[in-house]
Amino acid sequence: MGKNVKKHIKPVRLDGLPADVRHELKDARRKRGWSQAELGRRASLPQMHISGIESGKIVPRFDTLLDLVRVLDYDLLMVPRSLVPALQALIRDHRNQDQHRDEGEQSLYATEDDQPRTRGQAHDEI
Repeated sequence: MGKNVKKHIKPVRLDGLPADVRHELKDARRKRGWSQAELGRRASLPQMHISGIESGKIVPRFDTLLDLVRVLDYDLLMVPRSLVPALQALIRDHRNQDQHRDEGEQSLYATEDDQPRTRGQAHDEI
């Protein structure tokens, strides 16, 4: 009886990991100065598997993807679709803030301790 019942839900498997996710993984790995082999060692995966994931030839299982992002000190979140633009803006602002710090700009609410000092600049004490 159960054999003739049609399944109403078909399993859907991605044709590939979205390109932006692959690029984020690759960028996070490179920012840490890790090779594919190093990331693979830390995530208990062969280098060829890391290469396949980054190139889009391999679609990792969810648990593998979760392991990779956590090894890279990231996390996966479920976000309501309506909040995605706001979250992307926060991430973009965070990245821009990091770049401006490198250029000598500072946050509006930065304390004196956060400000970079130039050589020979004395700290005024009262």
